[in-house]
Amino acid sequence: MLAAIFAGGFCGTVVRALVGEALPYQTGEWPWATLVVNVAGALVLGYVITRVEAGREPFRHAGRLLGTGFCAALTTFSTLQLELLEMLDDDRYALAAAYALVSIAAGLLAVVLTTRLAEDVR
Repeated sequence: MLAAIFAGGFCGTVVRALVGEALPYQTGEWPWATLVVNVAGALVLGYVITRVEAGREPFRHAGRLLGTGFCAALTTFSTLQLELLEMLDDDRYALAAAYALVSIAAGLLAVVLTTRLAEDVR
């Protein structure tokens, strides 16, 4: 179990760093890297947890590897908060509101879609 969490966390951290390098963030701009990793994490988590909870995941530690490990290391609510605070400090209220709304809506949509997909897959 611990090895699964560690392996997932390692992979999630590496992916997050690679996305951060590919999509660098500058204060006052749209933080694409954070949005991408958070939505990707919601996609994976919605699918995996639905399959695990339904007992349809054949890999014993899939929830721990992908949910607790990979998604926890990949996603970053704290960075989203920091970026929102920077936007507000720079008086970029419209950007902050749009970023918060898009992040929440995209994350919820990702979970809904992958949950439905996971329920349909036999």
